[in-house]
Amino acid sequence: MWLNVERPLELGPALVLHGDHEHDDHGHDHDHHGPAPRARGRHPHLRKPQAPGDILVIRPVGGLSGDMFLAGLSRMAEVDQAELTRLAQGIGLPAIEGSVSLEQRAVAEVNGWTCRVNLPHEHAHRSLSDIRAIIAGSGLPERAAGLAEATFSLLAAAEGRVHGRPAESVTFHEVGALDSILDICLAAMLFTRLNPAALVCGPLPLCDGTIHCSHGLLPTPAPAVLELLADVPVRGIPSQGETVTPTAIALLKGFGAQFGDWPEMTIRRQALVYGTRELPGVPNGAIFAWGQAAVMSRI
Repeated sequence: MWLNVERPLELGPALVLHGDHEHDDHGHDHDHHGPAPRARGRHPHLRKPQAPGDILVIRPVGGLSGDMFLAGLSRMAEVDQAELTRLAQGIGLPAIEGSVSLEQRAVAEVNGWTCRVNLPHEHAHRSLSDIRAIIAGSGLPERAAGLAEATFSLLAAAEGRVHGRPAESVTFHEVGALDSILDICLAAMLFTRLNPAALVCGPLPLCDGTIHCSHGLLPTPAPAVLELLADVPVRGIPSQGETVTPTAIALLKGFGAQFGDWPEMTIRRQALVYGTRELPGVPNGAIFAWGQAAVMSRI
């Protein structure tokens, strides 16, 4: 007969943290990434999985952005506003302190969550080495710092391919701005705090449209997003505009996401999160769920 046994589900090469080892919104109006996380020792803020087979699921119904990632991870990690503020302070950049708030928001009269970010605009052009220096000088736990660096390295590599230059020579414009640093560093801290055995994401929704950036008008998906979408399942939706930002796809890849259907699991926590925009004619938001994977065992 078949028994439902709660134990880790073998989902393949998602980011899994074993002991001391890791496996693996907006430049140009979006973001950028890079090399594998640095090998670092255990940090007291990194917890072991809460139970064998803990799994994080993201269903990007209407799209995904860096601030949506933050809202979803905050809810899954059960982080309140005071803790979120404290984590942002740990990044070590004064302009970031007190800049992010986790709020409830309703779209089509359905309540969900959003992260509102209020930062001063800046025109700084930062290289990948500049970003690495900011991360190295921050108060991020070591594994979170490694994931943040990997995410920016992936973005830099994608932008380098778009512009025909090495990743190290890429300069981050809007992408290197404070909001991207905030999104990526905070998301890395929250993800390592959760420490899932696997991250599973649904196919990413795409549609036609244009975006404004420092290079002028560009089609959607943005060129850097197109580069990072290699080997990623997508689906078309009947709307217009940017649905997946460079920060979001970089975070998914940097965190070792797998793409597919809902896994068999017992859901412990769930949240509907929204971004700052509403796409016309389609459902908006993304669903985040946290729980324990289950597999069928034959005896």
